[in-house]
This record gives sequence, structure tokens and C-alpha cells, in this order.
Amino acid sequence: MKLAMIGFGQAGGKIVDKFLEYDQRTGSEIVRSAVAVNSAKADLMGLDKVPQDNRVLIGQSRVKGHGVGADNELGAEIAEEDIDEIQGAIDNIPVHEVDAFLIVAGMGGGTGSGGAPVLAKHLKRIYTEPVYGLGILPGGDEGGIYTLNAARSFQTFVREVDNLMVFDNDAWRQSGESIESGYAEINEEIVRRFGILFGAGEVGGDDEVAESVVDSSEIINTLAGGGISTIGYAAEEVENPGSSSGLLSRFTGSDEEQTDTANTTNRITSLVRKAALGRLTLPCEIEGTERALLVLSGPPRHLNRKGIERGRKWLEEQTGSMEVRGGDYPVGDSQYVASVVLLSGVNNVPRIKELQEIAIEAQDNIDEIQEESEENLEELVEDDDDELEPLF
Repeated sequence: MKLAMIGFGQAGGKIVDKFLEYDQRTGSEIVRSAVAVNSAKADLMGLDKVPQDNRVLIGQSRVKGHGVGADNELGAEIAEEDIDEIQGAIDNIPVHEVDAFLIVAGMGGGTGSGGAPVLAKHLKRIYTEPVYGLGILPGGDEGGIYTLNAARSFQTFVREVDNLMVFDNDAWRQSGESIESGYAEINEEIVRRFGILFGAGEVGGDDEVAESVVDSSEIINTLAGGGISTIGYAAEEVENPGSSSGLLSRFTGSDEEQTDTANTTNRITSLVRKAALGRLTLPCEIEGTERALLVLSGPPRHLNRKGIERGRKWLEEQTGSMEVRGGDYPVGDSQYVASVVLLSGVNNVPRIKELQEIAIEAQDNIDEIQEESEENLEELVEDDDDELEPLF
């Protein structure tokens, strides 16, 4: 799947930078074009892979390149004010060559959480391609303002994109881990999972042909209908003497090969279960998921249609969804078989319910504060009126 990626804010820019690095390392060519948008000049300068011409500094007249300081209302305002500057960079994207836009943003800060929904709304108004979001939820130890920002931003972001894929830092940070090393590992995890998902179907001339092809339309159909998505991942190391025996193994019928086929099928079904029931990017109950997509990646000789079909049927049973797609993504020189499960339209998500409650509580508090301020103002006006003596 070919994507135009836009990293909004510090976290978004770093993750898009990681995607470009992943592309170069694996040759997957997922990112057709990349743009980074920020209100902090230092963050843009710290990127390695995003082209200089595609780094957009917004809000210069208001924050002078120093960022918005976790003020996501200000982040939204400057995104609206400078949307033409952002569009100038997007104009360089060969949109006819991309399958979708992906806006990546941390939802706890100021620039990304405020500006990403603004950009999503703008892109959907102009382009016919799907506009997806990848939102990174802050950890609970990052501070109350970040949680409040995420609660506010989430409601807006999910409404403005065609689908919001979510990664919850709270579920991934390890105790005792430094913030810097923790985020570096988290970014690697994000890119690994989404890299395999979006890499499916992008086959070069020398690549192996999948038994059950997953192309961009399968991903788009799975993400259709909006809502929230989460991704599961599981991998197992395998012996891979080389890709040359991969195609041959699919046509031989020896006892040894039949044993290998049984082992391959069992490994695949086991990895599908681990991916779906293990550590999801956004922890949730998978029952009630509206749509799902299963992608198996690895050496061709370790992939087969029977295992994928069994994994797909198991996902149907667990989710209760009749829209479960599946296929494989052969990587001839890989030493791992990996399973990626995309669960789209998930409903039973404790973290999101928590954020919604925080947003409602914050809104109630804001309303109370405003009412109290208005009452105080009225009292002051009345007191002033009483104290005034008539002039005549």
C-alpha cells in the first residue's frame, strides 16, 4: 500500500522518520512521500530522513518556532491559520500514486493533538483518497495535561479521519525504563507492526508471489466504516536455507513435506492467536470487532493457504465478524514468520472509555468555571451599581 505520510508534531515527525528508515532498510516502499509539520523548529531540525523541503514550520508569527507548550487549542489555531503553508508541501506529493493519506500524531502534546484533526478535515475536503490517522496516546505518568489533551483530541480526530489507528503508550512503557529509550522502543514497535500491514501487496519484480494476495483494496475495505483500529503482532524465528526451495515445496508431496505442511499450518494458527489475544497496540476485547484483516509474512516455504484460512476462521469466531480478510506477504530472505492482525471498528476499549470520561468531566468543570465567572461578574456589576450615587 502506497502512503502519503504526514507527521504532525514531535512524536508524529519522529515516527514518520522511522517509517522512512524502515522503507530504506527493507525495500518495502510503503512511503511514497513524507511531510513533517511542527511549531518547534528544533524538532524539525532533529529529523534525519524527511526531506528538508517537506519540513513545515507553522505558527512562526505567534510562537516564534518554540512550540505551543502542550496547548492543543493553540496548536489547532495555528494549524488553521497556516493550513496554506502545509498544503504547499502536500502539493508536491504525487497524489495519483498514493492509495491513502496517513496523519501520524502524538495526542498528548500541543501541536500534533491540536493540528492533526484540522489537517484531516482539510484533506478530506480536497482529496478523494482515504485519510487515516495514527494517534499515539500518552502514558499515564506523563502528566494530567497530556491525558486531558488526548481526551479532547481523540474525540475530534476520530471524527475527522476515515479510520483512527491507535497506539497506547500506557500499555507499552516498561517500569524503570527511561523516557527516551522507552519511546525509541515504542516507535520501533509501531513501525514494525504497521510496516508489515502496509507492506502487504507491494510486490517487486523479483519477489515471491503470495498464495493469498493482500492488496491495498483489502486494507482499505477493512478500514472502511470509520471508528477505531488496533493491531496485534506475533513472530517466530524459523530456519530459512533460502527462498529457492519455497515454490518447489508447494508442489512436492513427500512424507517429510507433508509433516512440514502440518507444522507450517499449526505455526500459522498459533501465531494468529498470539497476535489477536496478545499485546495489541490498543488493548481491547476483540469480541464485537466490526472488521478484521490477517496478514502473514515470512519465507514462502513457511506460509500456506490452509494455515491462513484456519487463522481467518478462528478470527471470525472470536470477533463475531463476517468481514474477516486474510492473506500472506512473502519475504524470501526473512528469518521470521510474523502474523499481523488488524482489528477495525473495535468497541470494548477501556482506555477510550476512560478518556471519554475525562473529557466529559473536564468539559463539566470548564462549564462550571465559566458559570462561576459570569456570576461573579454579575455580582461585581450589581455591587458597583449599588455603590454609585446619583449625580443629580
